[in-house]
Amino acid sequence: MIGLPEFLFMLLLAGLPGLVALYDILRSEFTGNNKLIWSVVVVLLPLAGTLFYLLIGRRQKVASTAPPGQTAPHR
Repeated sequence: MIGLPEFLFMLLLAGLPGLVALYDILRSEFTGNNKLIWSVVVVLLPLAGTLFYLLIGRRQKVASTAPPGQTAPHR
């Protein structure tokens, strides 16, 4: 059985990188259903999904069309 310190460490280890990856997914543009797919993968598999997203998913983002120094308009 794990104690409270171990549980909190596991929560931090799994949760924080997953939240950062999910934030990046939600604020970025993807083609097709890739945004939905990556969101589900990161939520259901926090550690593995975050790792897969960092290795594979970030390359699938659509390049921004905004001029340098400006953000693209939100849809």
